[in-house]
Amino acid sequence: MVRLDKFCAELGMGTRSEVKQVIRGGKVLLNGQVCRKPETKINEETDQVVYQGRECKYEKFVYYMLNKPVGVVSATQDDREKTVIDVLREQVELTQEVFPVGRLDKDTEGLLLLTNDGALSHRLLSPRHHVPKTYEVHCKQAVTEDMLKQLTDGVDIGESTKTLPATAELLTEDTLLLTITEGKFHQVKRMLQAVGNEVIYLKRLQMASLRLDERLKPGQARCLKNDEISGLQEY
Repeated sequence: MVRLDKFCAELGMGTRSEVKQVIRGGKVLLNGQVCRKPETKINEETDQVVYQGRECKYEKFVYYMLNKPVGVVSATQDDREKTVIDVLREQVELTQEVFPVGRLDKDTEGLLLLTNDGALSHRLLSPRHHVPKTYEVHCKQAVTEDMLKQLTDGVDIGESTKTLPATAELLTEDTLLLTITEGKFHQVKRMLQAVGNEVIYLKRLQMASLRLDERLKPGQARCLKNDEISGLQEY
């Protein structure tokens, strides 16, 4: 059970004080009847709330796909930098507090999942699950067959063990698709550096079963579709 004013405010209908005024003004229906008491306790999953003609639906979990642009940090808040949450708020009306599942470097763009589903996030990020992530990698130099072999076999990036075997597909002489199943710090950049090359552009295209919607321009976002959500929940 939750207070009516808190429920409406958390769904983005306004600030707590604004919502209270609207409720007291008789502009909110609770199960078809006018309710003027902001403190009224409701069952957010079963009670019907209509706020100024708009039905408020409770969603326990929300899922968003963002095509993260370059220059934005993968954080919920930052005193100096623009965050992915700031970008998301420009695209959608957030009804829940969400967080990014994993991180993309400030100079990296592409697929980023944002949600409030902590259990799903934990499964996708757990090192034990080896969730695949695919990147489009543009390199400073041509990628040789020997470099591809090293990447697929696993390379030394200065940690206790080599990286796990990856999948590398050459697109052009200096561009490849690289799929890794780990999430080490700056991993793709360090892998290319380990084979004698350098990343000059990096874009994530896929995480687990979720593919970046090609129609989303950098900075654009949308809600996940039901089949996309169910696909992720299989991990």
